[in-house]
Amino acid sequence: MIEVAHLTRRYGSLLAVDDLSFEVGRGEVVGFLGPNGAGKTTTIRILAGYLAATKAERLVVAGHDVQRDSMGVRRSIGYLPESVPLYPELRVEEMMRFQGRLHRMERQVMRRRIPEVLERVGVQDRGKQLVGTLSRGLKQRVGLAVALLPDPEVLVLDEPTSGLDPIQRGEVRDLIHSLADDRTVLLSSHILAEVESVAPRVIILHEGRKVADGKPAELAASLGGGGHVAVEVMGAASAEDMATLIGSLPGVDSVATGDRVGIHQSFQVRGEGDLREDIGALAMTQTWALRELSWQRPTLEQLFTRLVTGRGLEDLDGPASSGAAAAPSPMLEAEPVDLPAAAPVLAAGLELSSGPAESSAPPLGTPGNAGSKIIYSLNPFDRGASRDLSKPVSVDAPPEAVSGEPEPSDGDGDGESAS
Repeated sequence: MIEVAHLTRRYGSLLAVDDLSFEVGRGEVVGFLGPNGAGKTTTIRILAGYLAATKAERLVVAGHDVQRDSMGVRRSIGYLPESVPLYPELRVEEMMRFQGRLHRMERQVMRRRIPEVLERVGVQDRGKQLVGTLSRGLKQRVGLAVALLPDPEVLVLDEPTSGLDPIQRGEVRDLIHSLADDRTVLLSSHILAEVESVAPRVIILHEGRKVADGKPAELAASLGGGGHVAVEVMGAASAEDMATLIGSLPGVDSVATGDRVGIHQSFQVRGEGDLREDIGALAMTQTWALRELSWQRPTLEQLFTRLVTGRGLEDLDGPASSGAAAAPSPMLEAEPVDLPAAAPVLAAGLELSSGPAESSAPPLGTPGNAGSKIIYSLNPFDRGASRDLSKPVSVDAPPEAVSGEPEPSDGDGDGESAS
């Protein structure tokens, strides 16, 4: 139903879509994923006939060439842009009749089709209400009704839940799921949970290029992530001994030791086949108390992060492999800084000493010492309100020696001296 071959679109020097190619078959539901600015909306607008391609070898939607038969494409698709184009001064039924006339639908067909579509999207009781008085979620439903009115073969939805609250997103998501039963759907979104719940196949874009295409499970396998068994057990043995016993089971490739959660130790076990039965039997023979024994697969969010940022799936899972040394943090490798021992903290700031801590000389500012204490005083009323708080002051020296300015008197009106 949709064929795209070597599509390129430029906005001046900006390359929004870079040599993109993909196909969507009849009856497929495909999620179009990517971060903001990845080229999703640009591609959808080109497919809908609202934007010209800079270059394309082949662009076909519902049997119509997008570049040569744009009107044929528009008659064959239902398009819901991110900003739903509705007239607020029209009532819902008036809006639907207006759209029907644009599609050159006969009056008898409109009288039958409009109630059907409004009931399908759940706004049949809003036909007499002004569009401008509807909530954001209801406007989104009316926009879907407009897209479904001509009974299109292809439904193209660009960010259909943008700006909706969680309840409204769930309602629109369920609606899209029901609409996908009898038509081809291309759904663009950056909300991963939404796409994962509706579309069995995803196309991921990054910087205008296609970086992945397929089912999430297939993508995980191709990227080397696969799945793992999550285990949380309590036992008398140490974590290392438990990991060794689990690793000795048939089919186990690796055991990663995770954090200790209370009295339970967590592990991630990777290997071939369903390892839960063998791990459960091992726990029973070793009298381990099992709190979790479940199969986990990489989420679409982890795959998306892996493809866009280049981080490995093992980095997203959490714990490192058992026995593997953790990579030292760059911050921990920094050379230590020698600080004076037991540097006293004053009430108004941090005391700084001008000599090394190990010196046998008495501290600066002590009686009989020629030096003086230097502090950063954060008290705005200390030694006059005109003092620069960013400059240090001397505890023993008079204010004029530090600031270089005479201390204001009580009667000059410019400030008050600290009592």
